[in-house]
Amino acid sequence: MTHADPRLDSLSFWQHDFGPYQPNPALNQDLKVDVAVIGGGFTGLNSAWQFKQDNPNARVVVLEAAVVGFGASGRNAGFSTKLFGLEPELVMLRWGRQKLIDARHYLEKAVAHTRDLIEAHGIQSDYRHSGLVSISYSDPQQRRLEKTYALLQDLGIAGDLTWQDRSRVQQDFHSERFNGGIYETNTGNLNPCKQVRGLKGLAESAGVVVYETTPVTAIERQATAIVIDTPGGRITADKLVVATNAYSRQVPDTRRLQTRQYPLWTYQVVTERLSEKQWESIGWKDRQCFGDNRQMLHYFRPTVDGRIVMGGGDALAYRTAPLAETPSPASWQHCEAHLKWIYPQLKDVRIDYRWGGPVSVNIDMVPEISFIDDERIIYSGGCFGHGVALTHLNGRTIADLLNGRKTELTDFWIVNRRSISMSSDTLSYLSGRAARGALKALDWWEERRLQRS
Repeated sequence: MTHADPRLDSLSFWQHDFGPYQPNPALNQDLKVDVAVIGGGFTGLNSAWQFKQDNPNARVVVLEAAVVGFGASGRNAGFSTKLFGLEPELVMLRWGRQKLIDARHYLEKAVAHTRDLIEAHGIQSDYRHSGLVSISYSDPQQRRLEKTYALLQDLGIAGDLTWQDRSRVQQDFHSERFNGGIYETNTGNLNPCKQVRGLKGLAESAGVVVYETTPVTAIERQATAIVIDTPGGRITADKLVVATNAYSRQVPDTRRLQTRQYPLWTYQVVTERLSEKQWESIGWKDRQCFGDNRQMLHYFRPTVDGRIVMGGGDALAYRTAPLAETPSPASWQHCEAHLKWIYPQLKDVRIDYRWGGPVSVNIDMVPEISFIDDERIIYSGGCFGHGVALTHLNGRTIADLLNGRKTELTDFWIVNRRSISMSSDTLSYLSGRAARGALKALDWWEERRLQRS
């Protein structure tokens, strides 16, 4: 719901839907632990829980600067999919055929792992395994989407994908704007805030201690330990996981992370509850998630209480810190206008919630899990806004690394690779703006013949 104070609009629908939340107390003592994790999101909580499951007697703590559910893990769209980096063609161009195939298999495991974890532990996050549809608006977009489908078939990783033509897509979604599309069955969606706070409870049940409102003020690498300072106490740890993704630039004493990834902001809106008649007018009977195949993609999904979540269409780079909440009325207006361009049937539907948040991107166009200087500090980032399933399985991968194990997961090629670094914050910022401009220009070219309201 909108408020007079624009900063409150950053509170996502998912946080409102969760209801009142009481965070854990902040750290107020000095501790000696085996593993410390910075970041109480999907990556951090999964890593802590998985490691604690492997080592019941280990001392494991999670340090969250705000509250669990504040960051991307509590405000993303909740798509548990096999999306990885940018388009498959670009991933293959940069990394080759086999690495694209391996990435697809890793993400297939990630979706299954996330679903199994939810079902095995009874996490009440409104999970639905309802599928994903990728659609096009224009003929150039359709030709590009057809090439993507043909590529995935050629590589033998089209598995659960089917191509549907314009008549089938319009029959399913009741929009004249849609051309053909790729239907994918083995994906799901969830309420991310319920999910991340469910993971918090799961980690705590195993003995992980979670401290909220506990920012890290300094990190010192010593010969025998890693010392982490916070306002309320000092932690001496054998190993450290930096699981802060788009917020990594604000983690002190990790300058290298500032040049390896950059936060880009994306925005979402949520409608009021639709009536049964309104739902009938737009079809969408199977309630899949769907998205377009624009460079600056839009994404759509239903909620369990009958709303539509819609976001994307742009990605903004700011010079301000990621923790600084940054409203974007123009982005929210764009989302609403685009939703109603697709569905004129919903022209009178009210928007009840608006928010935004940063995602972690890098020049390599794919995620990474890396050691920082030595194997005592592990970093994960670069999810490109596709991190729900990915970060759940990455938690298992990071636990294997903490245990010093060589497994099928730790052999995945994003682990401990040498990512390209930017030489300065200014260059990162300018490169992000240039890339955004190029992608928006390509979208304009492909959509130049479309009629806009």
